[in-house]
Amino acid sequence: MTEVKWTMKAREFVNCNCAYGCPCQFNALPTYGFCQAVAGMEIESGHHGETRLDGLRFVGIFRWPGAIHEGKGEAAVVIDEKATEAQRGALLRILSGQDTEPGATIFQVFSTTLETFHEPIFAPIDFTVDVDARTGRLHVRGVTDGHGEPIKNPVTGAQHRARIDLPRGFEYSIAEMGRGWTRAIGPIKFELADSHSHFARLHLTQSGVVH
Repeated sequence: MTEVKWTMKAREFVNCNCAYGCPCQFNALPTYGFCQAVAGMEIESGHHGETRLDGLRFVGIFRWPGAIHEGKGEAAVVIDEKATEAQRGALLRILSGQDTEPGATIFQVFSTTLETFHEPIFAPIDFTVDVDARTGRLHVRGVTDGHGEPIKNPVTGAQHRARIDLPRGFEYSIAEMGRGWTRAIGPIKFELADSHSHFARLHLTQSGVVH
């Protein structure tokens, strides 16, 4: 790890193939024995060293043949096309787990489980997320398209609200649970339908989640 310090306050929308709630959040095995996920994030404020990251968006697309901790995963990253060269380099260092204490953030932990990392994509990212309303929309042309919404009561159809609180997690402090649909088109291909989603506000640094 280098001496470069970084921080980001961001909002995220994540959709994976697990059942609502996602067993992985509880250190249990994934619902179907493997993991496929797409995550979109927008940085409200942040920096990597002297490089500001405010307003930038990025997307991570992941697939593992088994549980995440068993490794052999692959990932593709999309960086906001409006990012400068310095910002692109800074985000790629953060997302690949560099300049981060071991085990401190989701980016660093995931990086240790990947054996294939596709060339980064720089493209426009259409992204909206409302954490409290539990809604999200993510679109990158030719790469991925998805949306998330609240869980519905199967009897009444009313919105159901559930949250996960992780006091010692490496991604968020509290996340709102929802459901989502996503089509990953390339370079990693899969489809998700009415599966786990979560919506969260993030505050991360090279040392982990800020509580």
